[in-house]
Amino acid sequence: MYNDISFALFLTFLAGLSTVLGGAFVFLFKQINARFLSFGLGFSAGVMIYLALFELLEEANNELQLSLGHEAHWQTTGFFVLGLAIAGAIDLITFHQAKICENLNLSISSQKKNSRNCLIYKSNSKQGLLRTGLFVAFAIALHNFPEGMITFTAANVNYVFGLSVALAVAVHNIPEGLCVSLPIFYATKDKMKSLFYTLLAGLSEPVGALVVYFFFSKYLDSVVLGRMLAAVAGIMVYISIDELLPTARRFARWHVSLFGLVSGIAVIASSLYLLNQ
Repeated sequence: MYNDISFALFLTFLAGLSTVLGGAFVFLFKQINARFLSFGLGFSAGVMIYLALFELLEEANNELQLSLGHEAHWQTTGFFVLGLAIAGAIDLITFHQAKICENLNLSISSQKKNSRNCLIYKSNSKQGLLRTGLFVAFAIALHNFPEGMITFTAANVNYVFGLSVALAVAVHNIPEGLCVSLPIFYATKDKMKSLFYTLLAGLSEPVGALVVYFFFSKYLDSVVLGRMLAAVAGIMVYISIDELLPTARRFARWHVSLFGLVSGIAVIASSLYLLNQ
């Protein structure tokens, strides 16, 4: 285990701050390009799926083999399925993020006076917008908390692995930040307020890392770490297939998100190859 606590916390903090970067996009454009959002969500799904299936599961199996030998394969598979189940349970309890974004009444404008493929927010109630935005911020904060635990744990395995996981988390936090800032900004017309709530949602990631460090670090032997990584792989696959890709396809034609998916796989595979050289 690499076990550089300061580096792991730093990576988790940066991954969380990428949520703010996504929130800032709303101030750069009067209209949000739907194709860009669809591509970005597909890209995030590609990064997360590749990491889960080709990095996390392999690392989990290697950690478990140190103590369990041939039984490691079944434990890896079992905790991967457990991760899928945990993500499904969280999905039912906290509501699907894609459904939350859909409830914001985002729609694609086809009017000539607006640019094609631009996302327009339509609502008559500013107070309703604000309540919705705050609820989205709360839901994404809950979603980001275990991601902080993921990034911190991965960075404690080795710095290359930690960098790759932090990249995956940071990339898919960007469109999440947009989902937080968009309704709050339209409701209040206050850029700083929308950024503030986006920051709060992003800071739940380093909080998750601190929870691991102060309460679970003493118990992170090879067996616990391997099981955790396998479960995390299941969570990442569930989020990608059930959340990111369906949401991406709602914002543009299917091939836009597919191109993003393939691009995400290509970028993360290439970056992992270069980092391991």
